[in-house]
Amino acid sequence: MIKTIVLSMCLAISAISLNARAQDVNAGAKHERGFTYGPVTEVGYIHVDYGHFDEYMAWVTSTWLPTMEAAKKAGLIIGYKVFQASPKSPDQPNVYLEITFKNMAAYAGDIGDQADAFEAVTEKVICSSACQDQARVHRNEIRKVLGTEVTREIIFK
Repeated sequence: MIKTIVLSMCLAISAISLNARAQDVNAGAKHERGFTYGPVTEVGYIHVDYGHFDEYMAWVTSTWLPTMEAAKKAGLIIGYKVFQASPKSPDQPNVYLEITFKNMAAYAGDIGDQADAFEAVTEKVICSSACQDQARVHRNEIRKVLGTEVTREIIFK
């Protein structure tokens, strides 16, 4: 009788462990992704105060665009775009500044390994960091930075 119970228990444990192993194999198959990660885009949400849009666009044209072109030429970014929007309320953005990086590692370079390269580009195109800070104070009088969002493209296989 005890042998029968022990044998039954062993068979039950074996069946459970085989079932668990089959689930592990299936789980491994589910971990294969049907996609890869693509470019990373940083989106700056800007609200330009009423009556200052042309002034802000003059800064974008004279400073931001040449800086982005220089960063692109240096291989630090792969693209950039500017969008105008119709906000639903005054606390929403009416301008979006997008900067696209090749991947997350390239994006991390902006604040990590390639920070010096970005700084060199901005100093060459614009002016020193101190000068840029002073200009930023003036821009803050005509616009508000509402935030920044980072998105990453999903490319399906």
